[in-house]
Amino acid sequence: MSKAERTTKFIIEKAAPIFNKKGYAGTSLSDLIKATGLTKGAIYGNFNNKDEVAIAAFDYNLSYINKPIAEMIRAKENSIEKLLVMPEFYKKWYVHFAERGGCAMLNASVEADDNHPLLKKKVAATVNSWKKSIEKIIISGISNGEIKSGIDPSKMSSTFIALIEGGIMMSKITDDTSHLNVAMERMEQIINTEMKK
Repeated sequence: MSKAERTTKFIIEKAAPIFNKKGYAGTSLSDLIKATGLTKGAIYGNFNNKDEVAIAAFDYNLSYINKPIAEMIRAKENSIEKLLVMPEFYKKWYVHFAERGGCAMLNASVEADDNHPLLKKKVAATVNSWKKSIEKIIISGISNGEIKSGIDPSKMSSTFIALIEGGIMMSKITDDTSHLNVAMERMEQIINTEMKK
C-alpha cells in the first residue's frame, strides 16, 4: 500500500464514524481536520471534495456491518439457516453499530432523501443489492425444497428489510433495544413458521 493509499484509508476510517453520527450535511471540514489531525490540503489532496469523503465514509460504515454478516451467512448450510443469521446478527451486533451512530444505510437514506442526490443514488443501489441478495437465498431455498413454494421472494425480502430498519430506527431513537428485538423475533417467526417447508 502506497503512502497516498494509507492516507486515504486513514481519512476514511477517522471520518466514517463522524459522518454516521453528525450526518453528511452536519459534518464540516473542520470536523474532518480535527479527527484526522491533517490539514485541509492533505484531505483534499486525497479527495476532490467533502462529497467524495462522504461516499467513501458511507461505504466504510456499511462494510462494518456487511462483512461480518456475509461471513456468517456463507458459513451456513441451508437457506433457512442463512435467513436466520439476519435476526441473530442484528440482535447481537446492534449495540456495536449503535455506538458508531447507528445503521449507516438508515442514517444516510433519511438524510440523503432530498438533500444529497449522489448519496441517495448510492443508498438506493445498496438497498436494491441487499434486497436481491435476500431474494437469491429465498429462491435457492424454494428450489432446494427448504422453503415453501408459495413464498414471494421480492415481497418477503422487502418485509425483512423493513423489519430490520424499522426496528433499528425505533431502538435508536428511544434508546430501547426491545423494539429491534420484537422486530427480529417476528422475523424469526416468519422464517421458522411461515416460510420453512
